Amino acid sequence: MPANWMDHAIASVAPRMAARRVLARQAFETLTRGYDGAARGRRTEGWRAPGSSADTEIGVAGALLRDRMRDLVRNNPHAAKAVAVLVNNIIGAGIMPRAASGDDKLNRKVDALFERWTADCDADGQLDFYGLQTLICREMVEAGEVLVRRRLRRASDGLPVPLQLQVLEADFLDATKSGALGAGRLVQGIEFDPVGKRRAYWLHAEHPGDAYGALQNGLQSRLVPATEIAHVYEKQRTQARGVPWGAPVIRSLRDLDDYEVAELVRKKTEACVTAIVFGDDEAQQGIAPSVVDADGNRVEQFEPGLIAYARGGKDIRFNQPAATGGYGDYKRASLHTISAGFRVPYELLTGDLSQVNYSSIRAGLVEFRRMIDAVQWQLFIDALRPGLALVHRGRMGGGPDPDAGCAGGMVAAEVRCRRSLQGRNGRPAGDPDRHHDAGAGHRPAGPQPGRGAGGNRRDQRQARWPRPRARQRSPPRHQDRQRAGGRSGQ
Repeated sequence: MPANWMDHAIASVAPRMAARRVLARQAFETLTRGYDGAARGRRTEGWRAPGSSADTEIGVAGALLRDRMRDLVRNNPHAAKAVAVLVNNIIGAGIMPRAASGDDKLNRKVDALFERWTADCDADGQLDFYGLQTLICREMVEAGEVLVRRRLRRASDGLPVPLQLQVLEADFLDATKSGALGAGRLVQGIEFDPVGKRRAYWLHAEHPGDAYGALQNGLQSRLVPATEIAHVYEKQRTQARGVPWGAPVIRSLRDLDDYEVAELVRKKTEACVTAIVFGDDEAQQGIAPSVVDADGNRVEQFEPGLIAYARGGKDIRFNQPAATGGYGDYKRASLHTISAGFRVPYELLTGDLSQVNYSSIRAGLVEFRRMIDAVQWQLFIDALRPGLALVHRGRMGGGPDPDAGCAGGMVAAEVRCRRSLQGRNGRPAGDPDRHHDAGAGHRPAGPQPGRGAGGNRRDQRQARWPRPRARQRSPPRHQDRQRAGGRSGQ
């Protein structure tokens, strides 16, 4: 910052004081400058940004966010589709754990036992292990979190492994249990020890929203050790509980619903009066048209297609409904916002492929597939890993199978997601022939990545049947024609 006339005047008498004055003014100007996003003024008036912790924010708004998100999924088709797309891509036909002990014979025995266990692992007796994965993932996306409780069974129950899994909604957590607890603490029904490790969960015996269960057992909760619970949720901050994935666009979904209802009501109102018959004399025309039925009784409610007769009416004038402008553009822009909030591509959310081609939609799905891979490996599989540790805390060695003890530990030794063999990196391609030719025409240098750790459930079923005869190779694509043209020109 240049010196002003006063600085020069002071410098002529006391140069050191003038230098300190200039440096102090520069330091003050530096402190007043900062981030525009942190500026205060007319443009940021009314912007509330509290510095509360994640647990405090979730404790205040978590239950209402879950209730509103569930209502939208029940009644809003776009919210329901977004949840379905995320679940279908994260789980698909099912994430298949496998044994990886290094001993092929033991691995086969463990995988066979695990496959037998998957059929009877549901404590409610309705789903298999892969169906439970879909339910767990759906609750994680829709409600923000879900609890999976391990239920030990007696050997007399006749199960291959005396253990089942019970899926509990987040409402089972007693959110009123918060505060200090000795050297530890309670956060919305989750008990932490002095070092911050989860020690127990306070769970209601029945769902608080179940009228019969609430009347029978009240709202009492009991302590369940943390070793028996797998808490599945996305951790965005250092938080103890999760929030619905669609929380950023709950208001956008509601506004879109309101806009469509208002537009529909407007069009229905315009369609109520088709024409009005007026009189030829101004004195004969009433302030408002009088509509009568066949018996001469006055009708005060309009219906689509009615013709209103004014008093002494002889001239007819037809209603001209106003054109609806910008409805499609507004809805498309709103759906783009909603898809961004759910982290789902617009084309998958809406099914609208009118503005994309094969190359653009493939490029647009790259980031979405990376997000799905991250959710699978860093969130879902890792959260369910304690539930798969069948022997370490489950004491299943007394089961009917003598190998149950060692097998349970080996299942939890390593978990791998068996991906489909279709498409590059295990993802299905829109056009397999074109996809294969493109990959053959342009192959990056260096070692190529593997195709995955096996096949999905459909591949295993198909492996039992003879493979069909190989199809004839499709005609060469543009890359093959270019290579052929290059050779002919040489």
